[in-house]
Amino acid sequence: MEEVNERKIVKSTTLKDIAEQTGFTVNTVSRALKNKEDISASTIKLIQEKAQELGYIGNTLASSLRSGMTKTIAVIVADVSNPHFSIALKEIEKAARMQDYTTIILNSYEDQEAEKKAILSALSKNVDGIIICPSQGNDNNMEILQRMGTPFVLLGRHLENETMDYVVSDDEKGGYLATSHLLEQGHKDILFLNAHHTISSARERLIGYKRALEEWRIPSNDKLIREVSNISGGSRNELRAVIKSKLHFTAIFAFNDMMAWESIFTLSKNNIKVPENISVVGFDNIQSRFFIPFPLTSVSNSKGKTSRKAFEILIKRIHKQNSELHYHEVIDTKLVIRESTRSILM
Repeated sequence: MEEVNERKIVKSTTLKDIAEQTGFTVNTVSRALKNKEDISASTIKLIQEKAQELGYIGNTLASSLRSGMTKTIAVIVADVSNPHFSIALKEIEKAARMQDYTTIILNSYEDQEAEKKAILSALSKNVDGIIICPSQGNDNNMEILQRMGTPFVLLGRHLENETMDYVVSDDEKGGYLATSHLLEQGHKDILFLNAHHTISSARERLIGYKRALEEWRIPSNDKLIREVSNISGGSRNELRAVIKSKLHFTAIFAFNDMMAWESIFTLSKNNIKVPENISVVGFDNIQSRFFIPFPLTSVSNSKGKTSRKAFEILIKRIHKQNSELHYHEVIDTKLVIRESTRSILM
């Protein structure tokens, strides 16, 4: 006799089930599960514990159909493998979770086409808003976002278009502080491994670099200013070429900490010691969160504050608050001095 396999159908827990178990109305149960302020803390605790006991899973699709919101946001960054972005993403996700938002993470790899696909992917999922670190080859992708009408905030970089909200660090000040520190230690030939000039933070850090040199009456040497990819691995080849060319330099200022660490690795492979032979300064201060054996002097740009502020602005945009305002937030930078730099003054 042929055996028939039947799939056991498990009935999902409903709001009505929780109401019957707790003695509250369905409406009270619904509001307690959403942590509404008009429900007492003791009632919320009782209902949420019973919901967990019964294995209740909220129907987010039904909720989004009723409210027109999905309670999801997308965050698009260049490269999540860079700890700078990992820290920023963690801060955004924490802030979003406090507001019951789910975060979708996408990479652009500093590529315009990949960025466009990431934007379209986020839009296809009907996210309520987007936080994006733009790749900045051109403004086309950000203009797509503007046309679509989905709220978005630029993180870490900004465009000339003053109608777009952004949260950035004071990159010019950061470039100035890093270069001034090296100049104070007697370094005059400072190799600046910068990102591409299309990136606003790269342009502004260069302005700070040049301002410090000008204050010390040291001419800027174009041979010491190099544009390299800020995706992981981008600075090694450039630094090898500089070393091979015999170009004289006694210090390196790198666009970010990852490029600084790559520089230290490359110098080591060429038997050049840090800081004994070359001083190195980075930007991002990722050692504020990661305990790396060799301490790196770096510009701190308060990733937590920057990320939380970007989410705060995005929420205002999602809820159409202060729609007449344009948010242009600049977060202060400071230099954190560690053992990767030293004075060459006699």
